[in-house]
Amino acid sequence: MKKIALLIIVLISTNIVAQSKYEKGMTKAFELWGQQKTNEACQLFERITKAEPENWLPPYYVATLEILGSFGIKDEAKLNSKLTKAQEFLDLAKSLSPNNPEIMINQALLNTAYIAFDGQKYGMTLSGKNSMIYTEALKIAPKNPRVVLGKAEWDMGAAKYFNQPIEPFCKDVKKSIELFEIEELPKFYPKYGKDRAKEVLKQCKKS
Repeated sequence: MKKIALLIIVLISTNIVAQSKYEKGMTKAFELWGQQKTNEACQLFERITKAEPENWLPPYYVATLEILGSFGIKDEAKLNSKLTKAQEFLDLAKSLSPNNPEIMINQALLNTAYIAFDGQKYGMTLSGKNSMIYTEALKIAPKNPRVVLGKAEWDMGAAKYFNQPIEPFCKDVKKSIELFEIEELPKFYPKYGKDRAKEVLKQCKKS
């Protein structure tokens, strides 16, 4: 019995130490991100990915940083380099957490980065995929504010492109803000979007 008890204590202690290292690493990575040190944050998330091979969050954040960093790039080779890396880590996150709406809308954001770079080249193939992604994500998580906002903003963009009114989608932007207000999430889970929703809502008031 003493040996069994000792083994249990050792296992629990090991898990606590591992959890502590994970939490310290993730906290530091977010601090670096907040300080605009995105390369250092990305590298740290990559190291955590290797140390936590069954956790979808670290590779998700590597992909997120690479995707966000791709907007505004003028050189297609650099764009492809960043988004290819982002896709690799996003695929890893998908394999660890299939049908995860957070990962799904990140895939749509990656596609949007390509479309933003060259709408004529990528718009035809990726716009339809994005519409399908947002529709499917909304079915899975109709109360996820990032999903609701993402679909609304995508639909608004399409409406603007075809010179149609954006008002029909403003109610969804408002709904996303309401959902942000009541959202409760585990530590390190994606929480972004509330400020963005408020900015998008301003477009509704101007139109």
